[in-house]
Order: sequence, then structure tokens, then C-alpha cells
Amino acid sequence: MTKFLTPLGEIAITVLGHASLLIRWEGRNIFVDPYAKVADYSKQPAADLILVTHHHYDHLDKFAISKIAAAGTEFVASTLAAKELDGAKALKIGEELSYEEIKIKAVYAYNIENKAETGNPFHPRGEGNGYILDFGGFRVYIAGDTELIPEMKELGIIDLAFLPKNLPYTMSDDMFIKAVETVMPVNLIPYHYFELNEKEIAKRLPKGVTMHVK
Repeated sequence: MTKFLTPLGEIAITVLGHASLLIRWEGRNIFVDPYAKVADYSKQPAADLILVTHHHYDHLDKFAISKIAAAGTEFVASTLAAKELDGAKALKIGEELSYEEIKIKAVYAYNIENKAETGNPFHPRGEGNGYILDFGGFRVYIAGDTELIPEMKELGIIDLAFLPKNLPYTMSDDMFIKAVETVMPVNLIPYHYFELNEKEIAKRLPKGVTMHVK
């Protein structure tokens, strides 16, 4: 668990595995992309908010969701994912909504280079979401399944970034470093990786970026 102090209070981050996150804030439990293969969700607290980046099975796992969803659980998801979740709020790219005092904005997450055998990108532009969670000025970027994309230059100040690093679906080590250089987060947590050479990545990070690994 990694903790950060924000203007809205402390947030405690647990990387549950793959792209699955738990953010504890002021007694509330915010889950991102629950996935039962990487964690026992029957042992997790009830969810107040569940964010789903896109509709792929390892990000939208209804079994995992069933273990943490409660009567008052709210859902925010990409347009396609929202169609599969009763009562979910679909957030289109560029749209923003508020949960309690947190502002949540959907941003682009997609592939440019990496494509399936069909020739189509694994994650087409506009299909899935990344999210920026704004805790009163402390801005958390959850990149989702994405490569280095031009829109990363437009994110603004990022205090904490979750960036993926796995091929062929997201980024290579080199692309990952370029994405860090583009976003320049104050704090970095790599996620959604199959393997991570922590020492090698740390050597290549730009000055001013602090990496946290679970």
C-alpha cells in the first residue's frame, strides 16, 4: 500500500495486480478494473465506486465485480463497457463528472503501433478510457490500456501516474520511458506488466519522477 496526501485527505493505493487498483479515500473504496484472476475479491471491502476503463474481459470482470458491488455502489465506465453494467455512467472522452468532491475525467487510451492479426489496433482510438481523478488539485492519471499517444502532452500537471508496460498490448520499456518523459508525473506507479526490471527502469527515469513499486 502506498499513501499520498491530497487537499481532500489521504489516499491509500493498493495495486491488486494486472490493471486492478484499490484507492482508499476518506472511508470510501474506489476500485479500478477489478479482475478475479489476480486477487480474491471476496476478501476485498465493499466498493463505493468502480471505474472500468474498457470492455475487455481482464478489465470488465463481472465475477470480480459481483464480489465487491453493494446496493450503493456507483459505476463509471467507457461507453462500450457501460452497456454491460446496469446503472453505469458512461463517460465519453473529454467528459467529466464528480464523485463526492473528486472530479473524474475520461481521456484517450489507445494503440497506434500494436495491432492484432486482423490489422486493427488492440485498443482502437476512442473505444476505451483512461481517467484523471482530481483530488482537490492532486491529479491522478490512470492511463488504461494505451501506448504513448499525442494526447499525453495535453494532460497537464500529474501528481501520480499509473502507466502500463506490456507487449503487445500496451508499451515496451522504451515507449514506457518516453511516456514518462511526456507526462512527467511527480510520482509513478508501473502497472499492467508481465515483468518489470525495476532497477533498469529506475535508471532511465527523468529527474523529478519518483517511482513506487508494490
